Amino acid sequence: MIKTLGLTHIALAVRDVDRASRFYQQVFGAVEVYRQAGFAQLQTPGSHDVMVLEQDARRAGKPGGVKHFGFRLRSPADIDAARMAVQQAGGTVREHGEFVPSEPYLFAIDPDGYEVEIWYELPTPVDPPKRPRRLARSARRAKKAGRSPGKRG
Repeated sequence: MIKTLGLTHIALAVRDVDRASRFYQQVFGAVEVYRQAGFAQLQTPGSHDVMVLEQDARRAGKPGGVKHFGFRLRSPADIDAARMAVQQAGGTVREHGEFVPSEPYLFAIDPDGYEVEIWYELPTPVDPPKRPRRLARSARRAKKAGRSPGKRG
């Protein structure tokens, strides 16, 4: 078995790269990290996720076997903000509710017709371990001071 960072990449055929890029930037805070004619690569901050948008009007919005893709919320309280962000960015909320108590979800349609799930899932046994806040603060301070985390001086 190879070790990976998990499923981290999706490439979408889109009608308009600029419009699609704006949608994912506005709704998910994605950042364009590479651009060329008819192509943009975005990443979501704090993760290794990569989304490629390729100009191809003929194939745009056609799932080709992929039913939907999703973004997992950090907090269930963010579902209402997600619904508003989708609508303000030009998407449509198709369905919303709770899978089970405390696990809200919504299914949205992006401007090219792709179905995007946004949901909160209670922690599972295979989720990555949370980094203790104290260590995270210490690492940020060390980086700011030009030191390696965990080293003094």
